[in-house]
Amino acid sequence: MGDQPSTVIGASRSGQADAPSGSMSAVVQDGYGTSEVLRLAQVTRPEVGPGEVLIRVHAAGLDRGTVHLMEGKPRLLRLVFGLRTPKQPVIGRDVAGSVVQVGSAVTNFAVGDEVFGVAPGSVAEYALAREDKLARRPAGLTWEQVATAAISGGTALQAVVDAGSVAAGQKVLVTGASGGVGSYAVQLAKAFGAEVTAVASASKADLVRELGADHVLDYASDDFADGSQRYDLIIDIAGLSRLSRLRRALTPTGTLVLVGGEGGGDWTGGTIGRQLRARLASLLSSQRLTSVIAKERASDYERLAVFLESGQVVPSVDRAYPLAEAADAVRYLESGKVRGKLAITVGPGR
Repeated sequence: MGDQPSTVIGASRSGQADAPSGSMSAVVQDGYGTSEVLRLAQVTRPEVGPGEVLIRVHAAGLDRGTVHLMEGKPRLLRLVFGLRTPKQPVIGRDVAGSVVQVGSAVTNFAVGDEVFGVAPGSVAEYALAREDKLARRPAGLTWEQVATAAISGGTALQAVVDAGSVAAGQKVLVTGASGGVGSYAVQLAKAFGAEVTAVASASKADLVRELGADHVLDYASDDFADGSQRYDLIIDIAGLSRLSRLRRALTPTGTLVLVGGEGGGDWTGGTIGRQLRARLASLLSSQRLTSVIAKERASDYERLAVFLESGQVVPSVDRAYPLAEAADAVRYLESGKVRGKLAITVGPGR
């Protein structure tokens, strides 16, 4: 962080009003663990550096990534986010809100702009974001909807469109279709004219149908690799299915995109080795096997905003919790019952 703010609350780019100071409410964790490590606290409001934007948070998004960062698992995450305690004690990354201050090097945003994107420590009254991780708020959506879009929607965009090269008329399979990334992946594939088969639990079948899935498979009783159907594109988000099983469900020249998966080893989560094996196998196959390690970038959020404003993609928000009940929201996440995404309502306005 730096100490060169050029624009502040209530001022234009050339304004000289005092920068925001003092404390703010935030949900913090002092160590790694379950939701019991979370608490509502008063912390120092962050200071703006040259390429940063200070946001008055109206809503923040939560997904399974929040739980992984809270637990510090897989443990390799700690090499980036803090070995023994989190470098960023305030939880959350998805954000939506209003710009109240910009750094001296910021050129794309001004005070009063409504934005969404990624801001580490977003479950708070204020959060800092890098300029290159923000886009303008798409019209027609609530703050809670917008707050759940950047990370999951951006990841789905990179998986379905960039890595998957989805096209009209293709048969597309999405595993984990009722989750954060999956709910966006289904809608993006439909927006490009694909025929989508969604894999989800029976209790969430209605949700994925509402998202636009043409066919729904119950992951507990239906086998997408039983040979009855082959897919041009598989977006594998949930579970850790064997590569051989996924490849049986692909057409001879189909594409498999590995996005993530729950479970697996305590250190790597079981995903890294699988991704490496997929890329090696792809070298000797007519099938294309690849993976996505999501990037956080404004250009993707700007692309995503087009789909959001057109109504082709609608964020699926299961519930919204007030800031003081963020720990309850995370407990709900831990339960595995969430349909789509969760939001934390922080500031005023819709």
